[in-house]
Amino acid sequence: MKISQVGAQLYTLRDHLKTPADIAKTLKKVRQIGYQAVQVSGMGPIAETELRSMLDGEGLVCAATHESGDSILNTPCKVVERLGKLGCKYTAYPYPAGVDMTTTKSILDFAARLNAAGKVLHDASMVLTYHNHSIEFQRVDGKLIIDLIYDNTDPRYVQGEIDTYWVQHGGCNPAAWCKKLAGRLPLLHMKDYVITNGNVPTFAEVGYGNLDWKEIVDAAGKSGCQWYLVEQDTCPACPFDSLKKSFDYINKGIWQ
Repeated sequence: MKISQVGAQLYTLRDHLKTPADIAKTLKKVRQIGYQAVQVSGMGPIAETELRSMLDGEGLVCAATHESGDSILNTPCKVVERLGKLGCKYTAYPYPAGVDMTTTKSILDFAARLNAAGKVLHDASMVLTYHNHSIEFQRVDGKLIIDLIYDNTDPRYVQGEIDTYWVQHGGCNPAAWCKKLAGRLPLLHMKDYVITNGNVPTFAEVGYGNLDWKEIVDAAGKSGCQWYLVEQDTCPACPFDSLKKSFDYINKGIWQ
């Protein structure tokens, strides 16, 4: 992993991305921390051309986006158009809102729709990935939902954006899942996992929780990961400070 491959998932800063003026200020701060790339997510309305101009002006790469599940499944051509304007190759299906995850049939139907959307992106030289939470680590008819999704989609059309926190939250090993998606893992969400004094799991800055980052990053790299995206769903104080703590820890270079 090179530091140039480390990006900030902008969902972390969603409260600072409401207007184009907010977005411009936030991108400047992200670049000042040291990030050279971002994942576009969680921001208010802004034209793609204006956003790309801001990114270019700060020397930031749009490594990936999160698009709505509805737009990916129902209007993938519009997703292709949006990614093209942003100069971006990768997007991720963010969360299976409204998807019935209780039967094998409904999950396979969902997988088929993901596969069809992913083919549209693939034909445009773009890549659809799937972003997991812990819901996918439930079992249906004895099988993990996440296995049903990946086993019933074409690796060319649906690849992975493993979220380390949510894999751990679901009771599985993040490094093992990075290995499992070898050749199918262009994106990784770096998100640490810690237990509070109240015995409740919560999010932490990378390197300040319990996950084995050397093992995870090594496994992701061997599986072909292109972008390592730092995200923290909730932060104890200022989210910019949390992103800086994560970046500084990664930038020590212990995995290079």
